[in-house]
Amino acid sequence: MKFLHIADVHLGCTRYQLAESPRDFFDAWADVLRRYAVGENVDFVIICGDFFHKRSVPPETMNYAVEGLKMVKDAGIPVVAIEGNHDQKYNDSAFSWLRSLAAWDLLILLEPRNVDGRAVYEKWDPEARRGGYIDIGRARIFGSEWYGASGNWAIPMLTDAIGENRRDGAFHLLMLHTDVEGHQAHPIPALSIDALRQLKSVTDYVGLGHTHKHYEIDNWAFNPGSIEITNISEFRETRGAFVVEVGDDNSVAARHVEDYHYRPFQQLQFNVTGYADPRAVTEDILKRIEAEARRAEDGKPQPIIEISLRGQLGFPNSLLELAKIRDEARVLTGALHLRIKNHTVPADFVEADDTADDIGRELLERRVIEDLIRRDNRFKVRADDISDAVIGAKRMALGDDEPQKIADFIAAKLG
Repeated sequence: MKFLHIADVHLGCTRYQLAESPRDFFDAWADVLRRYAVGENVDFVIICGDFFHKRSVPPETMNYAVEGLKMVKDAGIPVVAIEGNHDQKYNDSAFSWLRSLAAWDLLILLEPRNVDGRAVYEKWDPEARRGGYIDIGRARIFGSEWYGASGNWAIPMLTDAIGENRRDGAFHLLMLHTDVEGHQAHPIPALSIDALRQLKSVTDYVGLGHTHKHYEIDNWAFNPGSIEITNISEFRETRGAFVVEVGDDNSVAARHVEDYHYRPFQQLQFNVTGYADPRAVTEDILKRIEAEARRAEDGKPQPIIEISLRGQLGFPNSLLELAKIRDEARVLTGALHLRIKNHTVPADFVEADDTADDIGRELLERRVIEDLIRRDNRFKVRADDISDAVIGAKRMALGDDEPQKIADFIAAKLG
């Protein structure tokens, strides 16, 4: 038995407001399907959340979704999906675009029912086009919801529910959209490794999504990473898909694949500290670009390059020759888009700590929040907990989590 595991397709994502972006995400996804689903004649495809980038799907994006799904349907390959935080349904509606695609027989959307706070699995009903698990050959595939910060609470419930619905001799696969401790891109919230490993007693394979980089745990839990880059900060991460072969003894041989059509990205940082002449900054940045920047290649997508200026600026911002740098860099590289982000600060605002230039956005954000909290004597003894709550709530809000889930997370963090 062989299957393709992908996640975080993010159809409809637009980077830098570029008209080419939506097509980039379709081209990457379609090429993965063409090469590794149809080309390798897999038995099924699983999409572990965030098929769409937003709940509201533009017509162009829906056309791309239908076109790709029809490709594999015509090849006789079923596609099984779960909701991620980006494409989950609203609490006050029975409708979502993933449910519509399931109703149109283009994919199988697995959703366990919630009965009195418990996950209840019912077999997929091909007539009603709904269910919590499905059998495809020897595989029994279970879906799950997007649990967000409630993941550690949900795992024991899922473990019990799967245990009640196992099939002798089957290959038991759970699809789960979550960050996992030690592998997440953001510091919180994340599912703990101990909680995740509770599922080992009832599953042979956990197909993960949500974190946009590739990782594996114990040759049992697998996260492929996003198909395309949704944010420049991800450009160094390994991403792709898994082609998984399952032996007669349910042994797993997962091959991570990265060879497909995608847009190359690059971020270069340049420290302006010590420069007194804007022309010298321009000259040295262009030398750096000529030496290190990616070049456009025939037959491949043009790169997108971001240049980040950091450090202490020794002259007014207005003297930076940003337009000249941008124009000449595009000529040198053939980039589709070249963006310059100016993070430089005047001398009066630079901290004595010379590591400030390389602190990174996550740590800088936490430092600012902790500083604000410690200014109030009522809260400074719990600065870490409150910072966790603030940053986690922000991440969840940006991830389009429901307000109640965010409130529950804050309550759990603050006790």
